[in-house]
Amino acid sequence: MKRTHAISNSRFSILLMLLMLPMVSFGAKKDYKITFVVDGCKDSVVYMGFYLAQNRYYCDTAYNNGKGKFVFEGNKELKPGLYYLTNNVDRYVEFVVYHEKQRFTLHTSQDNWKLGMTVKDSKENEVFFNFHRAEETFYQAMDEAHRTVDSAEFVTVLRPRYIQQLDSLRMSYINKYPDYMISKMMLATKEVTVPKEHPDGTALSDRERFDLFMQHYFDNVPLDDPFIIRTPKEVFYQRVMDYVDRYMKGMPPDMICPLLDSLIDRAEPAPEVYRWLMLNLTEHFLQSRIMVYDEVYVHLVQRYFATGKVEGLAPSVIDEQIERANKWERILVGKVAPELVLFDTTHRAASLHHMPGDYTLLLFWSPTCGHCREIIPAVYEVYKQYTESLKVSAFAILTEPDEHTVGKWKSFLKEHGMTDPRWVNLNGGEANVDWREVYDITTTPQIFLIDNANHKILAKKLNAELLETIFKTMKK
Repeated sequence: MKRTHAISNSRFSILLMLLMLPMVSFGAKKDYKITFVVDGCKDSVVYMGFYLAQNRYYCDTAYNNGKGKFVFEGNKELKPGLYYLTNNVDRYVEFVVYHEKQRFTLHTSQDNWKLGMTVKDSKENEVFFNFHRAEETFYQAMDEAHRTVDSAEFVTVLRPRYIQQLDSLRMSYINKYPDYMISKMMLATKEVTVPKEHPDGTALSDRERFDLFMQHYFDNVPLDDPFIIRTPKEVFYQRVMDYVDRYMKGMPPDMICPLLDSLIDRAEPAPEVYRWLMLNLTEHFLQSRIMVYDEVYVHLVQRYFATGKVEGLAPSVIDEQIERANKWERILVGKVAPELVLFDTTHRAASLHHMPGDYTLLLFWSPTCGHCREIIPAVYEVYKQYTESLKVSAFAILTEPDEHTVGKWKSFLKEHGMTDPRWVNLNGGEANVDWREVYDITTTPQIFLIDNANHKILAKKLNAELLETIFKTMKK
């Protein structure tokens, strides 16, 4: 794939990542002090880190005082979330930073950092480690049963029993400590229960139940609580991505957009979560290869970027997104394809809106683009297969019309026999408009399918396989 324009999607991705990392301030005041004591520890250094959506980052380092004592302290409070300590070799333990003062002591042994932990001055971390010890007891009992009883009995009888007991343990903590972070994290991973009947007792259809599932999918996830973004990816990030990639799969944009708006707007009381959802969902649909999801990207940019709701990004980056969305809005599936007039290899003018037949392939490509050299001949073969039966023509534009490339272009056309009179090869050097700007040609190849009756875009982001699937469907 050849990039032909200055705007870079990867630049946006990098800025998103940098924006979410914590800022560091300097001064004399110590706003957190976490003392970590490990009996028998020989490690010289221990690192402290935190989760952020799907990633983990280090945020502090402490050194052994010679007696297994490590002190982490800083002049700015840690943001709420699940943090971890590690020697970066073979030891790792998590702890909670939430509503309590960030001055406490974690004391353990080198044998098992998690199960040997005692806590001073943090009730929430005391509960956190008590839960993990109780949970570990169940896992050990389940492993022992797996080793000692018949496999069939374990699978059908004992394992479901242990899982039910584990669920009961988790629910007991959720009910006893509803305001603790561990309870909120466990609750966030529980699927919502969808009723099978209306209040009047009549059965809900599968579609009605699915709609309810999508509307209530995040009921157990505290999107308005800032800690949620600093949890392991299974708690927050994966649930968001499953919602978008798994459950929204195949949905039309007019169903997706209200669901995304509801999701993002629920997080508004937690600015960091709100910002992460706005930026990352916009990036997700910017990168989507599903042609109709360009409409979702346009919607998100116009609703959040263009209205000043996105903070922390440079104005130039915001302007780039708005500019791109405005371009994409003009070339969405269903929109009228902007008129193009260019010249063919014999310098005869050709108009996109006056092509013969019922459908026109609009192609932007160059023989200097590696992907083009593979894809365009394959597309041409599909075109030849259906041009008669579906009355298809082609408007194929050379995107690198310099003197050096024009010679390669003509040789490539001859080499691959791309000489069908209804496949019109056009030099992009002269045109009625700046086609790069109008069709946002930042990479090649780009392939559209247009209905000649009304000049509307039927499909975009095409390759040979997808085009053949579309043609087969149209022929039926």
